[in-house]
Amino acid sequence: MEINDKTLQAMANALNFRQMKQEIMASNVANADTPDYKAKKVDFESALARAIDVDGKMKMQTTDSKHFDVGNGGFNNLQPEIYNDPNGVVSENGNTVDVEAEMAQIAENKILYDALVQLVNKKMGMMKYAISSEK
Repeated sequence: MEINDKTLQAMANALNFRQMKQEIMASNVANADTPDYKAKKVDFESALARAIDVDGKMKMQTTDSKHFDVGNGGFNNLQPEIYNDPNGVVSENGNTVDVEAEMAQIAENKILYDALVQLVNKKMGMMKYAISSEK
């Protein structure tokens, strides 16, 4: 049994990115009254999907022995994309933060974060059980 498997790595990275997303959304809410502030968004789901690549369809194909197998990046250099929200409605002072939408996204992100914590705890519990039952 491999202790640091792909599932555990994916969940750990997802937890880190959920925390980052929470901080960015909190920053958006804190700057809701700042003139000309542009709301930020973070996209980590596509980067995480590339790193997991369960079915192998996202991996670069090497058809010749001279091709470099650059792989799909894995978890070592996983970087989320942080960008200005292109769908933000510009208010009178140039601000694009929609506080109600941000608060709803914060609540959704917290639920997903809590679910990930529960999954990590279950995974650790299963690993602990497997280790103790091998004696």
